[in-house]
Amino acid sequence: MSATAAPVGGRARRPRWARALGPLLSAGLVVAVFTWFLPQFTSLSGVWAAITGMTWVEVATLLLAAGWNVVTYQFVVVATTPGLTLRQATVATEAATAVSNTVVGGAAVAVGLTYAMNSSWGFSRSRTSVALLVAGLWNNFAKLGLPVLALALLAFSAPPSAARVVGGLLGLGALAATVALLGVVLRSAGGAARLGRAAARVATALRRPFGRGPVEGWDRATTKFRDRTVLLLRARWHWITLATLVSHLSLFLLLLLALRFTGVGADQVGVAEALVVFSFARLLTAVPLTPGGLGVVEVALIAGLAAAGGPRAQVAAAVLLFRALSYVLPIPLGLGCYLFWRHNRSWRRAPNAAPRTALVPEAA
Repeated sequence: MSATAAPVGGRARRPRWARALGPLLSAGLVVAVFTWFLPQFTSLSGVWAAITGMTWVEVATLLLAAGWNVVTYQFVVVATTPGLTLRQATVATEAATAVSNTVVGGAAVAVGLTYAMNSSWGFSRSRTSVALLVAGLWNNFAKLGLPVLALALLAFSAPPSAARVVGGLLGLGALAATVALLGVVLRSAGGAARLGRAAARVATALRRPFGRGPVEGWDRATTKFRDRTVLLLRARWHWITLATLVSHLSLFLLLLLALRFTGVGADQVGVAEALVVFSFARLLTAVPLTPGGLGVVEVALIAGLAAAGGPRAQVAAAVLLFRALSYVLPIPLGLGCYLFWRHNRSWRRAPNAAPRTALVPEAA
């Protein structure tokens, strides 16, 4: 038997070593960050002293903020999925988050899990697709918009540097381009179809050097997306926007509280400076080098906040606390939610039997 697996369905499977390469590189990066970078960056005893120096009131406040942060994303899911209850949203999002935080390329697995859960509760694939697309778009809008807002706030509190101005303009340009693209898709069915055909031509050209065939049907796909999405956004765009901002700012609040409680004062790292570092670190999660950006986000936050003026040990302590509460905590919660979904039958419905809604009709 050869080392390469036999073709399945006309496509050759990647060798086992190639499939294992990504997880191994991710694991190596994470190990390097926590066993080499962190000890080189600061004293681990100083980090521990900053963590254990918190009062019980500060610890309780951090836990409350972490709980609120877990809850806030459910508001986005409920707003984008008419008919879904808050309890169902919590089970689905926490289970999906646990997968994303523990599996390389877990975002794709999490999407599949979301479809499976929603389907078991009677929601059609079309309704779930619209919810995932709108929530994802608004999440990316926030990721692109927050750096612009942070740099604008920083410009009022400190002389703007060339790097800050360039970073702000790039972020503003990307945000404007994304909003304009969405506007073209949603304005008319014809515009959506033209955009789909243009994107298909670009994708086909990119695939040609690899011997892949042309893509087809993108004009129909963008038109269907437009028809389904415009109904939802006309009625709920303001609630979706508010819920998305609350979710992102609640996560930032958790980081800010961790900084203050571990001894990083406002005179060392101000709110605007912390928001700049937080916003750009969030952008790194768009590149799935490791599950949930593990290791990459820590380095970005620690290095950025220390460069802004924070003491190294206290900054590292704050970032580790922040990531423990925002990254690690959802993993056991998500596992519990997944097991609940597997064993709970009282929420199950027949396919496409979820409550009907005028916002996302099944026939749209």
